[in-house]
Amino acid sequence: MLVTLPVVLPMLAAAICIAAWGRPRLHAAVAVIASAVCFALAVALLFHVRANGIQSVDMGGWSAPFGITLVADLLGAIMLVLGTGMGLAACIYSTAAADLGRVTFGHYPLMLCLNAAISGSFLAGDLFNLYVWFELMLLSSFVLLTLGGERAQIEGAIKYVTLNLLSSVLFLSTVGLVYATTGSLNMADLAIQLDAIEDPAFTTAIGLPLLVAFSIKAAVFPVFFWLPSSYHTPPPVVSALFAGLLTKVGVYAIIRATTLMFDQEWALLADGILLIAGLTMVSGVFGAIVQNDMRRILSFHIVSQIGYMLMGLGIALEVLQSAEDPAAAAPQAAVIALGGAIFYIIHHIIAKTNLFLAAGAVHKLTGTCDLKAVSGLSRTHPILAGLFLISALALAGIPILSGFWAKLALVRGGLEAETHGIVAVSLVVSIMTLYSMAKIWVNVFWGEPTHPDRDALPRLGPAILGPMAALAIANILIGVGAAPVYDLAEATALQLFDQQEYIEAVLGEQALDAATEPNEPAGQTP
Repeated sequence: MLVTLPVVLPMLAAAICIAAWGRPRLHAAVAVIASAVCFALAVALLFHVRANGIQSVDMGGWSAPFGITLVADLLGAIMLVLGTGMGLAACIYSTAAADLGRVTFGHYPLMLCLNAAISGSFLAGDLFNLYVWFELMLLSSFVLLTLGGERAQIEGAIKYVTLNLLSSVLFLSTVGLVYATTGSLNMADLAIQLDAIEDPAFTTAIGLPLLVAFSIKAAVFPVFFWLPSSYHTPPPVVSALFAGLLTKVGVYAIIRATTLMFDQEWALLADGILLIAGLTMVSGVFGAIVQNDMRRILSFHIVSQIGYMLMGLGIALEVLQSAEDPAAAAPQAAVIALGGAIFYIIHHIIAKTNLFLAAGAVHKLTGTCDLKAVSGLSRTHPILAGLFLISALALAGIPILSGFWAKLALVRGGLEAETHGIVAVSLVVSIMTLYSMAKIWVNVFWGEPTHPDRDALPRLGPAILGPMAALAIANILIGVGAAPVYDLAEATALQLFDQQEYIEAVLGEQALDAATEPNEPAGQTP
């Protein structure tokens, strides 16, 4: 029940909203209650997985690898907590920020469907159902992007959907190729089947298009341009939900695929991922520096920060591919690096969501996010300024906030692995990130108020400031109490490196024997 309800419940809530069409207050209440329950279930699931190991559920009475399987390991459970938490924050924020027109035409059921798709992606145990959740996520997000029909929205949505549809075609084509080759789509079974293929070029031909499809979803270099062209166009609360979660689904899929299914490709992937990580960091931060719109700056920073997550994965693969026996015990540097990447994902989802919520509050107050048109909000709205500052400093990696420890873990892993180039790039990009955050602060919050009469500005109530305060406090608590969070991240990294634990949880103990015996995968000639 703990595994299935975070997916099923928001879909049922969306159906209730549709049945009660034209009742926006009921939609809001149903969405907030369902999101709160899903968040509580996700937290309970994380504690359960931490205490009892990986949980697997076979749907419809068909056992793996033939049926639909939902799997919750530590990585999936962590991402589920973050996804449901950001969904709850967005729903609460929407009650005060979403306009009546959009709410009337399905804002809340669309958000619930999007949250269900995100949760399903984190729990999917096979490639085809991961594709299905990706498509539901794309459909829901596309409608949310276009809801309202403004010119800028339509223009941004076209760019968004075009490249993401290309990713979907590539993903589905690869799913067909994988099934034709192995006779299976279950990821635990594929971990066995792909290892049995003796021709490494064949495995590369399968893995490469799949990772390219995930990379488009993650908005990495050079296929990131759709993101800053579209994320600033929808209502701010929609941008916040997109910014916190959508690209991280792509990053999650990359981590899952490389650690579970394509371990035979580590030597090939390591240098490529590190190169792409560095280019993603640099291109994103340079794009942010030249912008003069708050949401455009933050959109480019999503791209830049994805590079840090890939940096941790790339360092880990670099260490593992040169280890004598990585299956026996993962080298410490690899654990530190991948643990740092997971820590960074946790930090980034919280900080970035909050920064977009802050941008939404600025837009609600002033009607614009143009840096040249707003100033002095720290005097008229000091609470908003303080909440923005906490998340901005966390994003830049200032001690003792969450981003500092995440970057410290990545730098430490990179130094132990002797990947000095990517470490240097990450430090330079951190300084440039701080510069662009200071640019927002100086222009929007510092100086003489553009609107000195506070009473003339719209009021920011608890529905807007409450979620922002909760996320800012989370950034502080993760920084102050970094040790248990990092211990969880390291335990997650160790579990990802232990493929047999995942295989046994999904397929049963007999799969361990099958994995060690000679095996001819389907579609291969003996």
